[in-house]
Amino acid sequence: MDKTLRKRILMSLFGVIICSISIGIFKIAALGVDPFQSFMAGLDQMIPISFGTLYVIVNAILLIFSLVTDRHNIGIATFINLFLLGYITQWTYEWLQTIFVDPSLPVRFICLLVAIVIICFGSAFYMTADLGVSTYDAVAIVMSRTWKLGKFKYIRIATDLVCVGLGIATFLLGGGKPGAIVTIVGVGTIITAFFMGPLIELFNEKIARPILNK
Repeated sequence: MDKTLRKRILMSLFGVIICSISIGIFKIAALGVDPFQSFMAGLDQMIPISFGTLYVIVNAILLIFSLVTDRHNIGIATFINLFLLGYITQWTYEWLQTIFVDPSLPVRFICLLVAIVIICFGSAFYMTADLGVSTYDAVAIVMSRTWKLGKFKYIRIATDLVCVGLGIATFLLGGGKPGAIVTIVGVGTIITAFFMGPLIELFNEKIARPILNK
């Protein structure tokens, strides 16, 4: 294994771990998460198994979709994400619950801002390593580039909206209260939709790419 590939694998691993921790912080903030995680939060409310195991099952199903339609998007990082993210998120959230037992709204907003910065930082490393995408990201890529259903950005908006809708539906079906929907689809969801891209690119340019090219 050459030095560059080893560095890219380590960057992918680091990126996934950081993103996993950030999602745990998002859950503590309870002010909304990104669209796919809102879907996972809804399923978590409805299905009585651990979040880590549920994440593996859902992403394994999406992995099969990618392997059947276009396996070019699948790489080492895809499997790192699949097997680690859910369990690290679960551990982080459970640990943080022992520290923030009943966080106030200002504390939750601080957690939200910290989570956004951290997830962008981790995503920059994960994306710069370029060793495969997450199984969810692969869905929009297949639909836009392989099936030619439209431009990627529009397909991604559509898949995100579907995830948000499914997240709300499964949350309510799982017994979640309508007033608590903002904990999975809220201000955090809106902020991640509009501000993650520029912040990820900033971390890409200033930190991740220089480390890879060093």
